[in-house]
Amino acid sequence: MRIPAHSVCTAIRDDIVSGVYERGSRLTEELLARRYGVSRVPVREALRTLESEGFVVTRRHAGACVAEPTEQEAADLLEVRMLLEPLGAARAAQRRTEAHLKVLRGLVRLGQERARRGEGEDLRSLGGWFHETLAQASGSPGLIALLTQLRHKIAWMYAVEQPVRPVDSWAEHGAIVDAVARGDAERARALTAQHAERAAGAHRLRRPGRPGRRTAPPPRVSSSQHGVNIAGARH
Repeated sequence: MRIPAHSVCTAIRDDIVSGVYERGSRLTEELLARRYGVSRVPVREALRTLESEGFVVTRRHAGACVAEPTEQEAADLLEVRMLLEPLGAARAAQRRTEAHLKVLRGLVRLGQERARRGEGEDLRSLGGWFHETLAQASGSPGLIALLTQLRHKIAWMYAVEQPVRPVDSWAEHGAIVDAVARGDAERARALTAQHAERAAGAHRLRRPGRPGRRTAPPPRVSSSQHGVNIAGARH
């Protein structure tokens, strides 16, 4: 069975974000194909996609390499996200479905429970799912794609400190969902803008070559894709 290029792209992107491939390192088609257990064709397609997203650059005499973003480029990403996330929330207030609301409320409930217990690792994942679902609720494929790419790149460039009071942070998530549920686009926009601005202050720029990043080889690429299931959530 031919592994689709988007699955290979996801695997390489995840490894770039997690630090398996250091910034500036070469990405050869042959080694990548061997690593992920695929042919060179989907690897080549994946590298083209990653180059268009800014994760990979092609250098003369070196070929494909992991990009080396500047501090200014990293700062610009946070600023763009602070503009786009409120827009996504406003669109979600106008276009969300009951399935989106069910998942968002379930995530807020879980987040509030984990926050009270101080379970930081769970909160990180739940926060990511929350913002992904909020973006999906916007009903705008272009905006969803932009926000998804921003989340990947920001996770690559920044380490995020846990909020001092995670219970307050999840109360903000709850207020955003309430505004979305009521169809109040302006309130959803304003609350998300405030939340995004506060969250930006917890981001700390990663330094290239920082120790402690994951280096173990990943399993072979699977053709299955894992996304947020808006038909239901684990409660």
